[in-house]
Formats: sequence, C-alpha cells, structure tokens
Amino acid sequence: MPNPKGHPESLKPFTTDREKPLEEKLSFRVTKEMKQEVQQQENPPEFCREAIQKALDEQKKSSKD
Repeated sequence: MPNPKGHPESLKPFTTDREKPLEEKLSFRVTKEMKQEVQQQENPPEFCREAIQKALDEQKKSSKD
C-alpha cells in the first residue's frame, strides 16, 4: 500500500549551504515568452535570483550617485 503522505525524502526539513537561507517565496506574472526563456536556463530558480539581485544592486548604485 502506498504511503498517503508521499515519499519520506519529501518530509525531511529543507537545508541549504547558503550564507543566508532562502526562507521566503516570491511570485509574479511574466509573458509566455519570458517563462519559456527562463525555463530553458540550466537552473531557472538561481537564474531568477541572480537577475533580481543584479537589478537591485544596480538600483542601489544609481541611487547613491
């Protein structure tokens, strides 16, 4: 009989080796084309995190000038 709660591996707490853990979720709407391009990346979630961080860093830099 299958386990009604899923795979035991899925029940283990999430761990990370990052300096700051990824504790929050963020969702937003994109065009169909943008979604397809992002999904073609090797690691889509990391690609999005890096793109957002790059934009935030550039915004901070321009606001200081």
